[in-house]
Amino acid sequence: MDIQMKSVSHTYGSTEVLRDISIDIPTGKIVCLVGPSGCGKSTLLRFIGGLERPTEGEVLQLGEPPEGSLNPLTYVFQDFALLPWRSVRGNISLVLEDHGIRGEDANRIIRDVLQRTKLSDFETALPKQLSGGMKQRVAIARALAVNPAVMLMDEPLSALDAQTRELLMDDLVALWTRQPFTAVYVTHNLAEAVRLGHKVVVLSRRPGQIREIVEIDTPLAERETGDPELEAVQKKLWNLMRDEARAADEELVHV
Repeated sequence: MDIQMKSVSHTYGSTEVLRDISIDIPTGKIVCLVGPSGCGKSTLLRFIGGLERPTEGEVLQLGEPPEGSLNPLTYVFQDFALLPWRSVRGNISLVLEDHGIRGEDANRIIRDVLQRTKLSDFETALPKQLSGGMKQRVAIARALAVNPAVMLMDEPLSALDAQTRELLMDDLVALWTRQPFTAVYVTHNLAEAVRLGHKVVVLSRRPGQIREIVEIDTPLAERETGDPELEAVQKKLWNLMRDEARAADEELVHV
């Protein structure tokens, strides 16, 4: 299922947040949204997820979700959003219970996503026993359990330390390489965008407009830290953002 945003603009009261945004999100690709603080990245994610509607323009779902998709659109949050009294297995099974899936049908799905996210040995652990990286793996496994058409990932690695973030990026690449998924990935971290994005959408400061859409052709599995071509892309992204990021920061300081 493709997602298409056509001429999306939005205002909150008298504040113009987004202006004339058009983005294509093709099936099986990861599209990263980057830009200064307050430029409307998370707002765009809410439009795609149907949590809000834009003042102008439209968000279209083109084609059908994958067979067996329980939630065509599902979120992966920055703060993991795990129930502390439920085990790893219990947190994953919750989304299946909401659809009446129990017993062996649920066990089959849970075994699969635990294996895919390297959590098979931790299914009985409680969230308090897990590191931040492991908690986010559980959140990703829970998202995968509903077989979404599109994962909406709102800064999913920003609460993690640098080493754990690198490991989770490797895990996401391995997951995508094994079974490509579609994702819209909001981040402030340009290294994440270059490591994970097939397409990087650079937004301006508020009102958010598209500065540029950068396509990255290098296969995900072949991208490595220190690659000169990827570092050149990251530098290009920063050059597009730097002045506006500084201006946005000064606006926030003086509000």
